[in-house]
Amino acid sequence: MKEKIGTLYIVATPIGNLEDITLRAIRILKEVDLIAAEDTRHSLKLLNHLEISKPLISYHRHNEEVKSDILIHKLQEGNNIALISDAGTPGICDPGEEIIKKCIENGINIVPIPGACAMINSLICSGINTKEFTFLGFLPLNKKLRKNKLEEIEKTNKTIIIYEAPHKLEATLQDLKQILNIERKIVLAREITKIHEEFIRGNIDYLIENKENIKGEIVIIIEGKANDEEENELNKLSLEEHYNYYERQGFSKKEIIKKIAKDRNVNKNEIYIKFI
Repeated sequence: MKEKIGTLYIVATPIGNLEDITLRAIRILKEVDLIAAEDTRHSLKLLNHLEISKPLISYHRHNEEVKSDILIHKLQEGNNIALISDAGTPGICDPGEEIIKKCIENGINIVPIPGACAMINSLICSGINTKEFTFLGFLPLNKKLRKNKLEEIEKTNKTIIIYEAPHKLEATLQDLKQILNIERKIVLAREITKIHEEFIRGNIDYLIENKENIKGEIVIIIEGKANDEEENELNKLSLEEHYNYYERQGFSKKEIIKKIAKDRNVNKNEIYIKFI
């Protein structure tokens, strides 16, 4: 009978290309007593490819609470467990956070086994600032929460990273159009590490125009907002120059008035009467 408390290994798996599995990850998957997988049928394909045969237990969003207690019990009995998701790093928009918290509460050791992560690989090839960034995962569907996240994207000076499903891409791009300066750079990274991997770079209008050709799993990288110094330069312009600046970028009169009012921190009606 095992005496020591087991270890929970958080094991990253490939997000497309099976060659992205690390030697360490393979070793750990071979050595553990049990593998907790988001979708056991999906993970079985990877394990069969690696010629690894281990007991599997499902661990996904809808059973995290119950299965976390089961896994904690098994760890306390001395079993070593590897946690894997369908692709990428567990806990990053995938199950894992709940069991990790419970391991900490119970004094159980947690070991990360690094590997593929779509957001990091998209960011490093985006050409957009990597010094500071904010990862927002998937934007909320709830209108109020979504509005709050969009406002955060609009205001931040840091690079923003979000995930999006292909069938929701158009709606998200249209939402972003309402809040982004047309000159802010955006990169859509799709199908990272897969056969059709592609980086599509441009402003929001360009991406909307070409949205029909963008398929697959998508990461959106958004350039941070211009700093206050650049905004101050805009506010040094006359109202007419300020208007012309946005007009050259293709905004409608209504959009321009709204943007000028925001730049100058005044009511949009004050700007509107100037251009009647």
